[in-house]
Amino acid sequence: MTGYDVYFTWVLVGVAGSLFIAWINYIGIKFASFVQMILTLMIVLVGLLLIFGGAVNGDIANADPLWVTSTTGLLAVMIMTPFLFVGFDVIPQAAEEMNVKPRSIGKLLIASLICAIVFYLAVIYAVGFGLGSAEREQSVLPTADAMVNLFGGEIFGTILVLGGIAGIMTSWNAFIIGGSRIIFAMADTKMLPKWFAKVHPKYGTPSNAIWFIGILSAISPFFGAPMLGWLVDAGGLTIVVAYLMVAVSFLFLRKNEPAMVRPFKAGRSSIFGWLALVMSIFFAVQYLPGMPAGLGWHEWVILLGWWIIGAYFAITRYNQYKTLTYEDDIHDLDERIS
Repeated sequence: MTGYDVYFTWVLVGVAGSLFIAWINYIGIKFASFVQMILTLMIVLVGLLLIFGGAVNGDIANADPLWVTSTTGLLAVMIMTPFLFVGFDVIPQAAEEMNVKPRSIGKLLIASLICAIVFYLAVIYAVGFGLGSAEREQSVLPTADAMVNLFGGEIFGTILVLGGIAGIMTSWNAFIIGGSRIIFAMADTKMLPKWFAKVHPKYGTPSNAIWFIGILSAISPFFGAPMLGWLVDAGGLTIVVAYLMVAVSFLFLRKNEPAMVRPFKAGRSSIFGWLALVMSIFFAVQYLPGMPAGLGWHEWVILLGWWIIGAYFAITRYNQYKTLTYEDDIHDLDERIS
């Protein structure tokens, strides 16, 4: 459909990686967290090496011009950023299985976001100082080429690529951790079939939900690179809609349930909810047809398919979900885990 060549070796890497990450999550959240920590440490070390190289061996002249006005380019990158922030919401999604105090969840989220912003800004600065604009435009992997240019050896480019692979693996791992817990929670409240709510008797993980996502991930490499771009862009809009609904729910609960027990409270006022609502609407508008970063027909077809599936489950399972009480939910969950 797109004329893109799909190579057996790359498909094999994608399938093997998908099944490996699914297996890591299948055998327990502690092991998955340990792997995540090792990979994250690798990313930090490689990133610091690049940043240090940019500070010592870089040239500010390579970064000229510091700013190029391009609204279309800026918005094209902007619509992908909601997809890139998905990993951070894994903290509250997986908190039930980790020894994390509820009041610490919000602090961990804010701290992780600040660290990520500072880290990636520093990486951008290092690449800008390490490689001239002409070289960056011609480069297939500008970050790796900047590393080679800063340290004068091809081996450093290989080290950077390994750090990039670690970055992919951490995102991959986080997606399965978060996605499987969402599917499990929806099945647990009867929004999805009960099959997805199965808890492994030995490992205590949502095993069926994990393998469901793992198998879908293993199939995806067969569709080629263009499909990945469509999924990222289409997924970005669905994530923005989810952010929007969370902001609406936040404001609704603040107004109608002021006495609700809140282990963590996001500020004394509702200003954060209103800011999230406004920004979510702003982002959602950027995806609409006619906008500089509007989605193409491929993305809208994917979205339509997702929404049809969602509407089906919402309609067919509404009565079951409506009759579920909080006490029933807790009782069923305790029985499965015990």
